[in-house]
Amino acid sequence: MLGTLCTLITALTCVSGVTVVTQKPPVVTVTKGETATMDCNLGTVTDKAIWWYKQIPGGVPLYMLRFHHSYSSPKYDTGFPSARHTCTHQSTTDYRLIINKVEEGDSAVYYCKTWDSSAKEYVFGPGTKLIVTSSSLPPPVLTVFPPSRAELQSDQVTLVCLSSQAGPFADVSWLSAGSPVSSGISTSTAVQTPDQTFQISSSLTIQTSDWNMDQLYTCKVSLGSQTSEKTINKSQCPAEG
Repeated sequence: MLGTLCTLITALTCVSGVTVVTQKPPVVTVTKGETATMDCNLGTVTDKAIWWYKQIPGGVPLYMLRFHHSYSSPKYDTGFPSARHTCTHQSTTDYRLIINKVEEGDSAVYYCKTWDSSAKEYVFGPGTKLIVTSSSLPPPVLTVFPPSRAELQSDQVTLVCLSSQAGPFADVSWLSAGSPVSSGISTSTAVQTPDQTFQISSSLTIQTSDWNMDQLYTCKVSLGSQTSEKTINKSQCPAEG
């Protein structure tokens, strides 16, 4: 059932006649302790409830609450911490999720959905990413790996940067000799580890000739106001035997 839900959330709704659920803004960035708000419009649906879900990268969607414009208050999932979360409506199709006194753990993607009676299916919005920043967050811890010995025999090599961090959303960039790199970068989404931290892996593919010229490469990861950098070049690595 969870697998089906994940598929529905990530799938695009392209079926003719199905209502289009929209969310705004796409990204909300707030400081710890502030209030976060995000809106959802149910399109042509005017008589059905809205459901809200929270998904941390690498995890399954967590059902939060259900609300209809006729309700006096939201219906919360059993055990969900409702004290800081609520939902309001501006019309029969416009709803707002409000999270008070946000915490670092609120950083996630929030999805709304509704039931389209004419199409006989649930329809999800595209999601709103909530990023909670805090000066108390520790900076990311970075490890950069050089190319493998086997790669050095080919025309291109790959550098890998592994970031361990306190939150799921971070900006990852690479620099070459201090200048931003715009191509050859592949960065994964965050994965939550058993100790409740998150890991992001980013790779940079470069020409072997550039690596052999001892060019300096930098992996830079920003998490809120905290930024970490780690540099690497050929001379820093053990000599090939």
